[in-house]
Amino acid sequence: MNSIYEEIVKIRTEGVKAAVATITSVKGSTPRAEGSKMLIREDGGIIGSVGGGSVEAQVLKEAMKVIADGKARMLRYDLTGKDAAKGGMICGGNMEVFIEPIVTDPVLYIFGGGHISFSISKIGKMLGFRVVVIDDRQEYANPRRFPEANETIAQELGTVTPKLKTNNSSYIVIVTRGHLMDEKVLEWAIRTDARYIGMIGSRKKNAAVFSHLEAKGVSRDLLKTVHAPIGLDINAETPEEIAVSIMAEIIMVRREKDAKTFKACRG
Repeated sequence: MNSIYEEIVKIRTEGVKAAVATITSVKGSTPRAEGSKMLIREDGGIIGSVGGGSVEAQVLKEAMKVIADGKARMLRYDLTGKDAAKGGMICGGNMEVFIEPIVTDPVLYIFGGGHISFSISKIGKMLGFRVVVIDDRQEYANPRRFPEANETIAQELGTVTPKLKTNNSSYIVIVTRGHLMDEKVLEWAIRTDARYIGMIGSRKKNAAVFSHLEAKGVSRDLLKTVHAPIGLDINAETPEEIAVSIMAEIIMVRREKDAKTFKACRG
């Protein structure tokens, strides 16, 4: 069986949701020692233990809330009273359990290795994204052209997309060299659970792509989730400026939930 730490690495790679519960403080007699850990996956699977019985059941319940909202929690348990006895935890001590979410690194998938992608990759890496550049041309997708990228893939796009593992921490930027290739990638992308999908092009070109996909049975509501034209409107002209506008939009989407929480706290 994998250790908790090995499983955390696996979870971060897969992009699934999970949480870790750690006993941070104990006083008196408790079922597990300080530092004991339990990993909880979103499907309810666990590795490790923080004591079993009613306490562990409560920790599991709270961990699911942490997984759902991404907010850490500190829990305190009194194992000296009648409630503890009813739960079968006659230990005579107290303990604190800290539950924290496992945060997956965001992945930036850049389709197309042209001038705009050149700058997007650099900015994305600076912002902490795992960067993957994909192009069907070896001379446009290679480590020498994109030294900062975590991965470069030079394959036919239709062959690559089924192999990519996307999740809610995935951000897809479609900036290939042609309408047909953009459409092919978009048709795949909108069926994923990516957090962000953006496609470059004029409104006329994007409308034509959307029309073709609707004719194939793709719903209009689904297409409305695509950021096209891509990027924030900052009157960008150069490839570097366009890259800035795209990454600014991605930051806005990524931090949207945090921004709402911040505004609520500020009143």
